[in-house]
Amino acid sequence: MLDINYIRQNPEKVKRDTASKNKNPELVEKVLDLDKKRRNLIAQIEELRAKRNEIAKKGKASNEGKKIKEELKEIEPKLEEVERDYKNILYQIPNIIAEGVIVGKDESENKVLRKWGKIPKFNFDVKDHLEIGQALGIIDTETAAKVSGARYAYLKGEGALLEFALVMFAFETLMNKRVLEEIAKRVEKGYTAKPFVPVVPPQMIKPDVYVKMARLGPDTIEERYHLPKDDIYLVGSAEHTLGPMHMDEAIPEDNLPLRYVGFSTSFRREAGSYGKDTKGILRVHQFDKVEMESFTTPDNSIKEQDFFVGVQEYLMQALGIPYQVVSICTGDMGGPDYRQIDIESWMPGQGKYRETHTSDLMTDYQSRRLNTKVKRKDGSTELVHMNDATAFAIGRTIIAIVENYQQKDGSVKIPKVLQKWMGMDKITLSKV
Repeated sequence: MLDINYIRQNPEKVKRDTASKNKNPELVEKVLDLDKKRRNLIAQIEELRAKRNEIAKKGKASNEGKKIKEELKEIEPKLEEVERDYKNILYQIPNIIAEGVIVGKDESENKVLRKWGKIPKFNFDVKDHLEIGQALGIIDTETAAKVSGARYAYLKGEGALLEFALVMFAFETLMNKRVLEEIAKRVEKGYTAKPFVPVVPPQMIKPDVYVKMARLGPDTIEERYHLPKDDIYLVGSAEHTLGPMHMDEAIPEDNLPLRYVGFSTSFRREAGSYGKDTKGILRVHQFDKVEMESFTTPDNSIKEQDFFVGVQEYLMQALGIPYQVVSICTGDMGGPDYRQIDIESWMPGQGKYRETHTSDLMTDYQSRRLNTKVKRKDGSTELVHMNDATAFAIGRTIIAIVENYQQKDGSVKIPKVLQKWMGMDKITLSKV
């Protein structure tokens, strides 16, 4: 959430940025009105309590003391109600946007920053990933539909091996200081190449923590799977449980940046996407991801996001997948985002680029709710800045590999960097 002091001092900017994200700018006036009521009630309560304490010091009951007690009984519930409404509205106001972010209504106004790789040319009819996967016996949506319903899939044989090869490649890269140094120096000379800590995080999260992560609200709740009996949610991505790892902590400045790479299954209802991308494994209810999460000082958070994008580009270039880097406009970016950058990979079966990676700079929007701070060397504390980004969305990366590396005889070549984990250089016919 935003700092209420910032909203008080910059109401017009907050309104503009809120409107640019297709949210109601009237939320700003509402929260300022509730903030005023809240402060007035707090002042009244504090004044009454001070008077009550003075009377108590005198050591005898009085009519005035009884009157104060009655007044407090009436005002305190009002404060609780106002606090509840204030918090609810404050949580709905999105993060402000970084300088240079494009103000646009939807994805049609996103801007391509750069492209890498040559789009492959084929001397045969190009197939999509599902057709290829079914022929090779590595993707099975028909059996999954019988067992689990629509938008589920089995990865079998070499398809399963391909998933774990991608996971191992991502983890190996993000723990390799030499590789990270090469990426970091493109961001800034001397920028830290501190390796990532590998994590397998929980796949369930408490509702209150989910709210603090700004990932459970009116705009997202329909996407989430809730287990009512236990009052717990299945995560929609690994960063949902990586982000709260330092909740209510003050991290020593010398320990920053803290970088984590997590592998997790993710769950999304895909509400509102009926009839959209129903074929294959592009848009499913259950999928696996390797995610990056970091905690930095405020002065390094933009550089850290640039570093994350550099990691993403390194991974995709190593796989040999053509892609474009896209600056996301306000109307298409997430509410908690200060700046969002995506990578869209070329998918020959669709004849277009599709999103495979996202990188989100949240500044202190999440850490303010989570109460995650940095303890400076002089003993002072301030909120950390948080970044999260995709290393690999496994299903979508498999689509990109299968479609870009398809051969005329129906086989699929394996990118060289994955061959040591696959134990083969080509998928020809599934053994399963």
